Parts: sequence; structure tokens; C-alpha cells
Amino acid sequence: MQDTPYTHLDIVQWAWEFLRRNPEYQADYQEFIATWRALEAQYGAPPNRDFFHWQQDSRASRPSWDPSRSTGATCTTDDEDQQLIECWMGVKWGFYQFPKDPARPAWDLDAPINWRPPPAFELHDLDSGSEDISPTRHTLNFDLSLPLPAQLDAARRWLVSEQIRLRKQGLPAPRTLESQRAHWQKLIGALENSDYAHTLWKEAEQMTRQGYRKMLLLQIKPQPD
Repeated sequence: MQDTPYTHLDIVQWAWEFLRRNPEYQADYQEFIATWRALEAQYGAPPNRDFFHWQQDSRASRPSWDPSRSTGATCTTDDEDQQLIECWMGVKWGFYQFPKDPARPAWDLDAPINWRPPPAFELHDLDSGSEDISPTRHTLNFDLSLPLPAQLDAARRWLVSEQIRLRKQGLPAPRTLESQRAHWQKLIGALENSDYAHTLWKEAEQMTRQGYRKMLLLQIKPQPD
């Protein structure tokens, strides 16, 4: 078989060949590069740009990308809900470096794409379709046709980010004896009073079946992030 430009591509290059053909990426890049050039014209080009005023310009940032659709570190502005546009592109599309022009094939890039760890799982609510869905419980689907270590690492990072999000919402994550003691006392009260109409009755009853076993997991000390 005759060699073609694709014959010797590695996985990193193949990934780029697919991404650069994505119409949404192409549109994002055109918007990004036009904005970048306008900012350079006003504030100078790196490394001599006026970065202080650059990052204050509303054109230089975008709302932070949904972390459930990406992995790895983000770079935010002083406002944690905003990302610099070059980082926004990287987080959204899954790479670490300055966005590449989709017109350039993999064999014509000045440097290989430095991909972020891929989100190798899909998120679903544990009780999909149920009216009683806990914001702290999710299932993760793994693809057994792919290597597991990268998927497990991506899952760990995503779960840590979800715990941080829940803490910001005022939910104890992870739970501790100290944070749950008062709540457990209410559950015991509902059980002792046989208060079937109590809003906590269903949870209290569940604790008597299998919930108490999960309670024992709180004895395991969490590892530092």
C-alpha cells in the first residue's frame, strides 16, 4: 500500500486530524484568533504585552467551561467564573497549549498537540428518571475496550472537582461524623416516633437497611488531593 500523509501518524496526531475538522472548533478558533489579534493590536504581543490591562478587557475572557466535559487544570482570571480565552479554548477542546489553526494538518504543526487527559467516561444520574435524585450521587461509565488507568485517573479528578462544587453550595463533601451527627439524630427521632409522614422517614428507614454500612466508610480518612 502506498504511503500517504496519514501512514505514519501517531495517536496524538490522529486526534488533531479529527478535531481540526470539527465545524464548531473551526468557528471557535476563528473567533478566538480574531479576538487575540485585536487584543495584541491594542496591548502588544507576548511577552511584552500590557497583561494587566489585557486581562481587564472583557474580550480576553469567557465563562469557565463546564468541568464535567473536560479534565486537567484550568486558568482563570481574578474572577473564578471566567477563563482567559486561550485557556477557555484548551479546556473546552482538551489541550494545554495555545490553540492551533485547524487549517494546518498534523504533519505541518510546529509542535505536537499537548492533550489534556481525556474524559474517558460518561456521567449519568444514579437514579435517572427518579423524582428523588441526590446531588451527591452519580454513576460513571467506563469503556472496557480502552485502558483503565487513564479512565480511573480522569474519574478521580472529576469526582474531586464535584466535591469542591458541592462544598461551595454548602453541602458537606465529603461527609464527616461531625457534619452528620445532628442529621443522624433527626433520623433516629423519626424512627423512634414511627413518624411515617416525616420528610426524613424514607432516608431513616434506608439507614436501617443498608445505609448504616455506608456510614462505616466515614472511618476511612480521605487522601489529600
